[in-house]
Amino acid sequence: MTVLLLFVACLVAVAIVFLRPVLASAHCDTMDGPAVQDGKQALETGNPNHALKWVGPEHEDELRRIFSLAQAARGQGREAREVADQWFLENLVRIHRAGEGAAYTGLQPSGTPVDDRVVAADRCVDTGSLDPLAGLVPAELLPELQERLTAVLERKGYDVNELEAGRAYVEAYVTFFKLAEGEEHHLHHEHAGHGHGHGH
Repeated sequence: MTVLLLFVACLVAVAIVFLRPVLASAHCDTMDGPAVQDGKQALETGNPNHALKWVGPEHEDELRRIFSLAQAARGQGREAREVADQWFLENLVRIHRAGEGAAYTGLQPSGTPVDDRVVAADRCVDTGSLDPLAGLVPAELLPELQERLTAVLERKGYDVNELEAGRAYVEAYVTFFKLAEGEEHHLHHEHAGHGHGHGH
């Protein structure tokens, strides 16, 4: 019964994928995104902490239950494993997006194009330098971006079994990416135009 339910969930997920726009609406909405990569590692290692850092404490029990069901289903054959994996990853990203107050409309397949600033921000985290973002973001944002990148790098070497440390890294990571993508910059100017301040 569980496998059947997972299969139905996967079919719905696949349908959503093909109905979505070509450009991913967010970094974590793709199969190449960091949340999904950590979710895959959780499934392969049997350690849910790789994925749990992407959701808040209030959603931890929900994701743990989903993880346990997916792990059980994975032992019932190759097809069941594929369905269970997709079901778990869909739920991981859905819960993560809900925690950000953002809409979730399914996972885009691997190779889906993302904003150039997202690709550059990923390189910044890999290299420890803002150079990849040069020319892609307003110069006025660079000092704040440097502070946020430094926060990401300081938290990068966390112990996977220390969830609070992992969540601190994800929070720093997401905060850096939001500014790099221009999301916070856009909101700041939008609110300023209406005479409102915008705090972080």
